[in-house]
Amino acid sequence: MGFDELMMSLNLGLIFGIVGMGVFITFKVIDFPDLTCDGSFALGLAVTGVLIQQGVNPYYVLLVSVIAGALAGAVTGILNAYFKVTDLLAGILVAFMLYSVNVRVMSEQTNRTLLFDDTTFTVWTDKVMAPLEGASGFIKNLGMDHPMTILIVISLFIIGLLTWLLSTDMGLSIRAIGQNKRLCQNSGVNVKWMVILGVAMGNGLVALGGSLFSQFTGVADITAGIGTIITGFAAVIIGEKVLPFRSIWVKLISCILGSTLFHLIKSAALNAESLNLEAYDFNLIAGIIIVLVMAMPGRRKC
Repeated sequence: MGFDELMMSLNLGLIFGIVGMGVFITFKVIDFPDLTCDGSFALGLAVTGVLIQQGVNPYYVLLVSVIAGALAGAVTGILNAYFKVTDLLAGILVAFMLYSVNVRVMSEQTNRTLLFDDTTFTVWTDKVMAPLEGASGFIKNLGMDHPMTILIVISLFIIGLLTWLLSTDMGLSIRAIGQNKRLCQNSGVNVKWMVILGVAMGNGLVALGGSLFSQFTGVADITAGIGTIITGFAAVIIGEKVLPFRSIWVKLISCILGSTLFHLIKSAALNAESLNLEAYDFNLIAGIIIVLVMAMPGRRKC
């Protein structure tokens, strides 16, 4: 694996680490096996492709993508809470319907190129860091003009925000329903709204990952959402094996770490000449990695 493949794996690890945090909220925090992720990831791609080409500030685009993903997640939560649709089926239905929504958002196109438009990364490099580099070479020496820097900044911001949010009264209620819904109901917690909020938060993060992915690759392709749930789930379970701690902020960091390790292992396998693997073998590699990690004996949580 060369340097370019290494940097690509690290960048994708950070992007899908954000997706992993969204999956962590739904699967682990509120105990809601949500399968909306494939659709909400593609929704983030679609919204980004349209708004970026219309010249909207890329940082505003990130916010709009989060809102769009959160709305998709809220629909899943509402179907489960008020229409009595099971959690798995609700996620499948919304993800299924989102394909049509995403094509509509993209004006009946399935992909758009963003290579010649301003993105979060080009704005960071050319309009934020470039003037600072002219004043001081220290910025360039630190590598702060690299696209990975903005991904690290965004990841740290999300970790800090979620750590604070899940420590508030509302956040503690969201965490409590994942442990014992019946007890929460008896304690006066509005379980239905907490579930809806939790699923909305998770899918908002997944859509944010989709937005960053499209801006990083320069292509908004709604078919890229296929398999998002597997990648996010891999980030969560690998992270749990590496950092088996109970603190919420450590668990969020473990999603980033798990995603990075997953992409490094995948890249190493695909680039190993002795294995003779092709790009279409990705699903097989991902499945094998997840099975092996799940089969590993877990360390006691601290």
